[in-house]
Amino acid sequence: MANVVVVGSQWGDEGKGKIVDWLSERADVVVRFQGGHNAGHTLVIDGKVYKLSLLPSGVVRPDKLAVIGNGVVIDPWALVAEIEGLAAQGVAISRDNLRIAENATLILPLHGELDSFREAQAGKGRIGTTKRGIGPAYEDKVGRRAIRVMDLQNVKTLPDKIARVMTHHNALRRGMGEAEIDGDQLYEQLRDIAPKILPYMDVCWKLLDEKRRAGRRILFEGAQGMLLDIDHGTYPFVTSSNTVAAQAATGSGIGPRALNYVLGITKAYTTRVGQGPFPTEQDNEMGRLLGERGHEFGTVTGRQRRCGWFDAVLVRQAIKTSGIDGIALTKLDILDGFKKIKVGVGYKLDGEEIDHLPSAQGAQARVEPIFETLEGWDETTAGARTWAELPAQAVKYVRHIEELIECPVALLSTSPERDDTILVHDPFAD
Repeated sequence: MANVVVVGSQWGDEGKGKIVDWLSERADVVVRFQGGHNAGHTLVIDGKVYKLSLLPSGVVRPDKLAVIGNGVVIDPWALVAEIEGLAAQGVAISRDNLRIAENATLILPLHGELDSFREAQAGKGRIGTTKRGIGPAYEDKVGRRAIRVMDLQNVKTLPDKIARVMTHHNALRRGMGEAEIDGDQLYEQLRDIAPKILPYMDVCWKLLDEKRRAGRRILFEGAQGMLLDIDHGTYPFVTSSNTVAAQAATGSGIGPRALNYVLGITKAYTTRVGQGPFPTEQDNEMGRLLGERGHEFGTVTGRQRRCGWFDAVLVRQAIKTSGIDGIALTKLDILDGFKKIKVGVGYKLDGEEIDHLPSAQGAQARVEPIFETLEGWDETTAGARTWAELPAQAVKYVRHIEELIECPVALLSTSPERDDTILVHDPFAD
């Protein structure tokens, strides 16, 4: 049985939630492998809307096992709130359908506070973080002072671990003129939340190996988009984890040979939240129109997204660095009715044409897009479920995108409803 990795090929917000839900019906296990509760996935199932941040999208479907892998940083209070929110919508969460890796790192209240302190003091140099403590939690993980899920099992050992964390963070807080951490309060908070988290804890690398050997289909669900990858994204305006497909193996404890197909979720235009370069951005009436028609507001933050034309250069780059086999093209219907549609096909940097986004921050800020203008279409693509239902010019647009990004379209999404999807190639068929 094929195992599928789903990643965003732009800056996130590509519509992964719907596609992962669509695929999860064919999967047995759905795994989150990086990020934290800064991710936001919106699912629309039978007219009911579910908003998820930490929980894998498959958790809302019966008989699916959801796994939060070791590559995820977990805010236990946010996780409990999300579980309770789903319960209020009639979705029961138990050990039967949710497991959490014992070696996943916890996000503590002090991490969110540090995030906010830094952004407040950064001024024009701010990154645009969601202030949820994601970055500081990853810093503690790499700094080998993190508190992990397994540490909640024996609360007697927590004071020493909290002291180790405080040594680092109190030094930072003193330098910022902020109050030091109350270690006793943090201990009480962790002691109280532990019984709500520990029932889901498991040795997830072993669990996934058993599922794979038993022939179960596993779907690996990424958060954010590839252009926010800590190594391959628009650094420093990136997230604090690797968002490329290779992280599915590291962030879940499964070998890379178990990853059979990589699907890149790709919006038919481009959006971005927060700071950082955006070569094809339309900071004008066209950008506002795309935002209004596409309802471009962040699921988690509520922040309005910056909007622009499709950037084939960036998507092609994401396809190469993530090993994407096929894309799921989403929100094509938002382009309905446009007389002309532009596509970014290259860049100019200091007068010279280039075919990729450079890594240097200064160079990224200076690149100028080279646009190609295509004919639009008057008919609607919304709700189409076969190629025959699409306007001829819309089909031409999709085919031209395939040529520019050097990758085939495997799925085409024509509305937020899961069944409004044209299947060209089933990723699980590999």
